[in-house]
Amino acid sequence: MPGAEVPPAAVGLLRPDGSVLIPAALAGPVLRILLRDVSARVAVDGGKVAPGVSGLLWALKAAADQIEAEVGSAPGTPADRPVSVEISTAEAARELGCSEGYVRRLARAGRLRGRKVGPVWLVAEAAIVAAETERAA
Repeated sequence: MPGAEVPPAAVGLLRPDGSVLIPAALAGPVLRILLRDVSARVAVDGGKVAPGVSGLLWALKAAADQIEAEVGSAPGTPADRPVSVEISTAEAARELGCSEGYVRRLARAGRLRGRKVGPVWLVAEAAIVAAETERAA
């Protein structure tokens, strides 16, 4: 990064191609921070998650699960509740092949795991995967 002073702790995490290596022990805390930010953004403006972000979040979750299974919860990062990825009703409707209104009705009725944040419904992405798995069976 030309002109930017990089702290010594960050130098080892920067790759020559500009990517950043996230140590497995930090995957859980980084995931929680990103999920909080993404959820807030979707709640405020109904924004969409940029392409590739969902994959990154799932990779972080897998890394966090792996490190927790190997060594228990990382020091200073107790898992107070399971980490989940939430998506907008528009994304859920696209995945399920139905309307946004139908997704909201399913969430309101408790047939699809979701929650209302202000005027916006967020649906657990895992619930969409489960619904698609049930349909395929």
